[in-house]
Amino acid sequence: MDLVSLLPSFGNVIWTLAAFVVALSVIVAIHEFGHYIVGRWSGIDAEVFSLGFGPVLFSRMDRRGTRWQVAALPLGGYVRFLGDADPASAGADDEVVAAMTEDTRRRTMQGAPLWARAATVAAGPFFNFALSILVFAAVLTLQGVASEPLTVGAVRQEVPGAAALEAGDRILSIDGEVLPDVGGLDAVLPALPEESPLDYEVERDGERLVVAAPHPLPPLVAGVTPGSAAADVGLGEGDLIVAIEGEPAETFADLRDAVAASEGRPVLLEAMRDGERLEIVVVPRRTDVPTQDGGFETRWLVGISGGLLFEPQTRTPGPLSALGYGVEQTAFIVESSLSGLWHMAAGAISSCNLSGPIGIAQTSGAAASQGWLSFVWFIAVLSTAVGLLNLFPIPILDGGHLVFHAYEAVSGRPPSDRALRVLMAMGLAFLLTLMAFALTNDLFCP
Repeated sequence: MDLVSLLPSFGNVIWTLAAFVVALSVIVAIHEFGHYIVGRWSGIDAEVFSLGFGPVLFSRMDRRGTRWQVAALPLGGYVRFLGDADPASAGADDEVVAAMTEDTRRRTMQGAPLWARAATVAAGPFFNFALSILVFAAVLTLQGVASEPLTVGAVRQEVPGAAALEAGDRILSIDGEVLPDVGGLDAVLPALPEESPLDYEVERDGERLVVAAPHPLPPLVAGVTPGSAAADVGLGEGDLIVAIEGEPAETFADLRDAVAASEGRPVLLEAMRDGERLEIVVVPRRTDVPTQDGGFETRWLVGISGGLLFEPQTRTPGPLSALGYGVEQTAFIVESSLSGLWHMAAGAISSCNLSGPIGIAQTSGAAASQGWLSFVWFIAVLSTAVGLLNLFPIPILDGGHLVFHAYEAVSGRPPSDRALRVLMAMGLAFLLTLMAFALTNDLFCP
């Protein structure tokens, strides 16, 4: 084996690591900034804001006395508040705090009122959620939403026969199924035959015409899930599947049904890409998919999403509508994550659904390779997961600190130092065990 043959793999590793570091750094920076800014608003001074751990690469002191620094190990970060004994704010430096005046002690995490401490702790996860909501809203705003009634914006020329439709055509009916002004294509898709071509009644330049065009959901690759079986074999956006196991493919349902029927056996696909016909063998993977009712169902998937025969005309959603979508998407991720953990604990779905740092890094690289929009979307998904994880009532995490604050609110006193030390040690042991389990999944799960 020569060194030249290793260069592509080495380059992929560097790309994956770089994407992972960027994604994690953004998420950590937002999380820690939430702690910092709410602490500042609550009258708690921060001594250090660090992105990363270990030797300091760069630092500067601001006029408030906070040192902002970037450290050598980009695997997290922290805010060290005035009087903290360590970056985790697990306790006070008793000697330092004892020497403080009453006014100075108020500016420490330990000397601040309970409401200020709780708000500062909770701010980190909620800033992660806020990042996700804003990113999802921004993506929807950039992409737009389909105008109603459904109107052709641009035809996908890679699909033979699609040129029968033209930009500006208003779709009135397909195969006799009339499209309502609201709901449009989704309302009639279940009633359409899985074949091509179909008769489209359109309004074009004030006239009604009937044209023959392919099924509105052709076997076209509109998106590929990062790290999926399709991504592994090089399928990409714009590829048109023309045959499956030697049989012509007319609709996306043909591909979906063939993958489902394979039960994990390799599937031979013939695809058109830039005028070239390719043969690609893809091996579907058994995947646990969240359902709308909060449960899970197991399917054989390759990680391909389909697209319309044409790009619909779009409109820009209003700010409230976009933010509402961001909230819904974030809430769905939270609900699916909690449901997934519950189903894994109950043995209803595979524990391989839990990814560790290697799996997350690989997905980061795959998302980045698909373009900045895919990468930003992945950051938002991961930010939601990090925010949720930090709210778990585990000592050493933000959720554990909030439990301690709740105990103090009820009992009138904080937990003893000994109890804190024991609980923190237990929390750390649990997290390390969980990380080891997830890392094992990365190494041995299919």
